[in-house]
Amino acid sequence: MKLAAQIAAALVAALQVYFMVLEMFLWTRPFGRRTFGLTAEFAAASKSLAANQGLYNGFLAAGIAWGLYLGDAGQGVRLFFLACVVVAGVFGAATVSRKILVVQALPGAIALALAWLAA
Repeated sequence: MKLAAQIAAALVAALQVYFMVLEMFLWTRPFGRRTFGLTAEFAAASKSLAANQGLYNGFLAAGIAWGLYLGDAGQGVRLFFLACVVVAGVFGAATVSRKILVVQALPGAIALALAWLAA
């Protein structure tokens, strides 16, 4: 169970890094615009907001990675940052797109549950 929890947390961290790259570096590029369904004009106008949002996803990834690095002593850190991922995903689903519930909150919730059970 412990290994499954660590793998799930690492996958969630990797997802957060992916979101960070999309939002910080690919927002105005064709792949980023296609991913988020943006017009070139809207992407250009919201670029700095997206970069800010991407930075927060990077912090979530860093927190989860830190918790994994700490091993057993990092259990509380992992639980906290995984809970933050779930809250961010639920908020994003409520305010932006329901798709975020599946893409961000669900993986976070699964990893959080596994981490909780492995404690």
